[in-house]
Amino acid sequence: MNNVLSNILRFVIVLVLQVFICSNIHLFGFATPALYLLALLLLPLELPKSVQYLIGFAAGFVVDMFAYTLGVNMAASLIVMFVRPYLVKLLNGRNATEGVDRPVPGVKDTKWMFTYVIVLSFLHQFLVVMLEASSFRHFGYSLMAIVADSVFTAFVLLCVLYIFYPARKTR
Repeated sequence: MNNVLSNILRFVIVLVLQVFICSNIHLFGFATPALYLLALLLLPLELPKSVQYLIGFAAGFVVDMFAYTLGVNMAASLIVMFVRPYLVKLLNGRNATEGVDRPVPGVKDTKWMFTYVIVLSFLHQFLVVMLEASSFRHFGYSLMAIVADSVFTAFVLLCVLYIFYPARKTR
C-alpha cells in the first residue's frame, strides 16, 4: 500500500511540476523538458499492462489539457508505455523483469539507466515533435528540436533520478 501511495504522490507532484513549471521552460527557444516522463519510467514493471496504459493515457491527457496540444503527449506517452517492457527485456536479456521491480539507479547500474532513459526520452520527444509538426516540411528544424528536447529531457530525468535515488555502494 505504501508503494501505491508513493507512486500516486510522485505522479501528482511530477504532473504539477510539468504543467506549471517545465511547460514554460524553452531552452534556446524550443527545448522543453518532459519531466512527467519520470512518473511513467519509474512505474513498477510488474504492474499490469492495462494499468500502465491507463496511467500513460492520464499523464499525457493532463499535460495536453494544459499545453493545448490536442493529444500529442497522450499518444507519445501511450507509445512509450507500450515500448517500455520490450526495451527492458532487450536491456535485461531473456527475462523482462529479472532483478528489476523498479527501474531506479539503486537497483540497476548506470549504463542500464542511461540507456533506458535516453532511448525512451528520445522516442517520446521524437513522437511529440513529429506529431506536432504533422509534416516533413521543416524537417531540419524538427530534427533540431527532437535532439534538443531529447538531450534536455534525458539530462533533467537523469539528474532527478540520481538525486532522489542515489546508487547503492557495493561492498
